[in-house]
Parts: sequence; structure tokens; C-alpha cells
Amino acid sequence: MILSVSDLTKSFGDKVVFEKLSFQIREHEHVAIVGNNGCGKSTLLKVIVGEEPADSGSVVFAKDSTYGYLAQYQDADYPGTIYEYVYHAREDILDMEEKLRKMESDMKTVSGDDLTKLMDSYQKLSHEYMLEGGDSYLSRVGGTLKGLGFTDDDFSKKMSELSGGQKTRVALSKLLVTNPDMLLLDEPINHLDLRSIEWLENFLINYSGAVIIVAHDRYFLDRTVTRCIDLSEKQAHDYSGNYSSFMQQKDLFLLTREREYEKQQKKIEHEEKVIEKLQSFNREKSIRRAESRKKVLEKIDRIEKPKELDTSMKLSLSPLSTSGKDVLTVEHLSKSFDGRQIFSDVSFEIKRGEKVALIGDNGIGKSTILKIINDIFPADSGKIKIGTGVTIGYYDQEQHGFNEDNTLFDEMQDAYPSLNNTRVRNVLAAFLFREDEVYKQIRDLSGGERGRISLAKLMLSGANFLILDEPTNHLDMDSKEILERALNNYDGTVLYVSHDRYFVNQTASRILELKADGIHEYLGNYDYYLQKRDEIRTDFGIASEQVEAIETQTVTDSQADWQKQKEESRARKKKERELSDVESQIEDLEGQKEEINKKFEDPETAKNSAKLNELTSELNSLDEKLKKLYDKWESLADE
Repeated sequence: MILSVSDLTKSFGDKVVFEKLSFQIREHEHVAIVGNNGCGKSTLLKVIVGEEPADSGSVVFAKDSTYGYLAQYQDADYPGTIYEYVYHAREDILDMEEKLRKMESDMKTVSGDDLTKLMDSYQKLSHEYMLEGGDSYLSRVGGTLKGLGFTDDDFSKKMSELSGGQKTRVALSKLLVTNPDMLLLDEPINHLDLRSIEWLENFLINYSGAVIIVAHDRYFLDRTVTRCIDLSEKQAHDYSGNYSSFMQQKDLFLLTREREYEKQQKKIEHEEKVIEKLQSFNREKSIRRAESRKKVLEKIDRIEKPKELDTSMKLSLSPLSTSGKDVLTVEHLSKSFDGRQIFSDVSFEIKRGEKVALIGDNGIGKSTILKIINDIFPADSGKIKIGTGVTIGYYDQEQHGFNEDNTLFDEMQDAYPSLNNTRVRNVLAAFLFREDEVYKQIRDLSGGERGRISLAKLMLSGANFLILDEPTNHLDMDSKEILERALNNYDGTVLYVSHDRYFVNQTASRILELKADGIHEYLGNYDYYLQKRDEIRTDFGIASEQVEAIETQTVTDSQADWQKQKEESRARKKKERELSDVESQIEDLEGQKEEINKKFEDPETAKNSAKLNELTSELNSLDEKLKKLYDKWESLADE
């Protein structure tokens, strides 16, 4: 165990971020902290490393262990160059190297016992130097910087010249070369291109230390972690496996918890009815039984009602009309900015119903192509042909096209004047804008809120060709999955640019990779693209006889389930009939008892001892029958 977190609680004012979190991280374990925006993932990392104080609880690292922490935002104040900043990350290695060089120099001037002692010290220090990776340190510094997107020419740049994103990449480089026992990384890939992300993935996969990652890139998490800690409802829920495995387990967990709650509620309702019925018999023994069952019911450990998962958007995309087969044709497209060629001779076609992802390195011109298609930028050369009956819905990552003075309500009404107030409010509520939030001005929205209002407008457009530029930016994981399902159920055509590889993998039927030499086409999702790109051939086909066997088994299983349900229903109805019959018998015998009790009150009967004995015998017989019937009723009611 390298880290132990016990009963950790953190609040900001009246808002409790998380409470009584407990978990442990073992050596060499790679763990993701997951959960919706605002659940406290970044705060948890800050508390672990001591940048934020906890309200209560403890954080304990293993004795003599080291850790390295990467925050989301970096503002390194360093006077030197990029290379120098990373190079000086391991001053211990540099000090050892300096001592070794001095020893080598001193060896030339000493002899005898002094030389023997010096040689012995040199050997020990050399061994320690090798263990710390000193012999490969220079190559690690350069390799890490290049892996994270810097070139040899960048190495001499001053830290003061860099953007915030570049500083974060340099900070990550420095952290990785220190090689601590544990890495804590908060959104480490925010400023990386695809190549750098893949490099970091491979680095972390082979990293021998423990790793804790907070990231919104689900594909990245799938490749780098073997355990997920979900911060939901202010608690830590532990799941083994990568992100996809976590999602499957979480869905099952939520479904199981919901069923357990419903089952218990039915049991409680049933018990209350049994208690009420026993009390209605108005017999001393029945009342005692009712009281006994009531005490048991009061002691039951009640399951809390699962909270409604109302944190995700509700998105449904439907085209109002069907386009022709040929949706988009791009021929020999070229574009330059300020004399710099962005791309040239780009050609591709998109057919009705396709879901096409346009991918490529940062700055290669992907978003520019979408803007040219939407007539926002002019092309230098080439042709864009929109097919017959095509209506375009465009989602711009830069969120242009808003009236900054509008409220959210006004923005929706201006875009769709035929909508009544209730419909506008319902649509905004589906995208998590509720009550007075609908009167927020566009100018005051965050990037994520702008993205959601753009998707809300897109939902109502009825377009049959959606062009989306980074649609998952600023969305939390639940909302990304809502969008994925909406696109997969959408009958129209989609062309989009996205760095979210998990999103691409879930939604793309074809991938266009934009490179310096033009467009490269892959007829599949992101996994398929990686396989083909790396020239790895894998046949995922299932033999026809296997498919037949699976289908046959599915039919057989369905029939068995149906038969089982039918038998259970028949048995349940039989029990219900028996219960009703017993209740009728109880009612009949109670009526007979009442008649006998009336006869006891007759003065003539009181004088007739034989009649009294006869009535008493009848009453005892009825009581015996009623006792058996009450027992049977209670047993049937429980069943």
C-alpha cells in the first residue's frame, strides 16, 4: 500500500464536496478518479497532496515514498529554457554525476590507500548513479520533451515565452523524468495532440509506479487504468477494470440498487397490509401478532431511495426531411492563411446516413474545412457541393452566432419563434437550464453552458446533415454518452471533428484522417483506424455457425424465461385465490361465533345447561378452526 485515504471530508462554505471518503492505492496500481463535473475530483487530488486542507480525515503515504503532482493549470516562473527546466528536475542525479567527474579527476593525482578508498567510493556512487538511471538521464529528458510535442528547436525557448498549455506540457515532462513512486495527474492530456496522447498512454502503461489520473478522455482511461473510483453522491465507489468496465458495472450497480429498493418497498407495503388486516380481525391474539410484526418492521434497515440521475442532458435528434443519397462532395480544396499553406487538394464524399469523423493533428485545418463547408471561410481553390434536399445543422466549437445581450430564453425564442413559452422552458430544462437560469445572459455563460445551449438549438433544427466541431468539449461524461446515443439513433448524416477518441470510437462509421499529403480514409471506427494505421490485421468476424448457435440459444433462453414467468404467474394467482378463500372462511366463522355469542345472552339459554354445553363446544370448535385459518392466512400472505 502506497497511499491510504481515510474518512476524508471537504466542504466549501455550506457546500459539501465529499464526505468520509476512504480508499487505498497499492504500489504499481493505476487508478482513475471519475465522476461528473463538480463532484470534487480535482479537489480530492489537491487535498491528497496538501494543497487544500481537509475538514476531517487523513491522508497517509507509505514511508519514504515519493509522489509527483500535475495540476491542471501551470504558471512556472523560471528564467531559463524549456530544456534547462526539465533537465534540472533531478538535481540528485546531476550532483552524483558532478561528484563522479570530480572523482575521475582526483584519481589522476592520488595513489596508494587514498586511491583504493577513492576507487571504492567511486564504485559505490557509480552503482547508485546507474540505479537512478543517471546513464540514460539525458536521453530521457530529450525523449520526454519530444514525446509531449516539443521539437529540438523548441528546447532553447524561454519558459516566459510559452502559452499556458505549453507550460503544462513542460511541467508534465519535468514530472515524468523525476520518476516518483506515485504520479497524481489532473487532466494531463488537455493540451496534447493525438500523437502526444498516444506517447503518454504508452509511457503510463509501462510505468512501474502507482498512478492516479483525473481525465475526461475515456479512451485514454480505457488504455491506462485498471481501477476506477467514482465520486458520486459525495461518496467513493470502487470498481475494478478500465473505464468501459466501470460503466458496465456502475449501470448494473444502479439497476441492482433500484431493484433492491423497489423490492424492499413492496415488502414494507405488504407488511403494513398484513398488520392492518390482523388488527382488523380485532382479536387479542391477532392484535398481538400485529404488534409483533410492527416492531420487526420498525427495526428493518431501510434502503434509501436511489437519487434520480437528473444530471445529464436529454437529447433527441430527428431530421424533418430526408436528403438525397449524395450529401456532400468536396473536390481539390485548398486553404492558406497569411501565406502559410494549411492544406491543399483535399477531396472526399459523404453519403446519406454516414457518421464520419474528421481527425488529424492540431493545426492541420480540420475546423477550417468545416467552416468552408458552412460558408464561414472562403476556399482558395476547389469546390464544395451540397446534395439535393440537404439541410445543415452546424455546431461551432467557438460558439459564434449568439446574440450576447440575449437571455437563454430569448436566444431560443429568436431562433424558433413558433415555440411557446412552455416548450422553450422544457427544451432548456432538458439541457440543465432550469428556473431562473433561463434568464442568464449569453455573455455570462461558461464554455460548457454555451456548448449546451448550442446543442439545444441544434436539437430543434430538424436538420438532416449535422456538422459538428468538437461537440464534446466542456461536456461531462454522462452528457457525452447522452450525445453519443442521440447521434447513433439519428437517421440523418453526420460529419464531425473531435479529439475525443472514445466518442469517435462509439459513433463513427468512417474516419477521414487529414494529413499533409491529403485525406486518408478508414472504413470503421477509431479502433479500426488504429489497427489499419499500424498495419495490424485482426479478423473480428464470427463464423456463421457460431452466429446461428448464438441466435438459437437466445430463442431457447427467451422461451424458457417466458415459460418460467407463466408458471410463476399461475402460482401467484393460485395463492391469491387461496388467500381470498381463507378470508371468506374467516369472515363466515366469525359470523357464526357472533351468532353463538348472541345465544349466550338469551335468558332461556342460560337456564339450559345442556344447551350451554352444546354452544360452548361449538364455540371451541370454531375457535380451533379460526386459529388454523389465521395461521394459514398469515402464511399465505407472507408468500
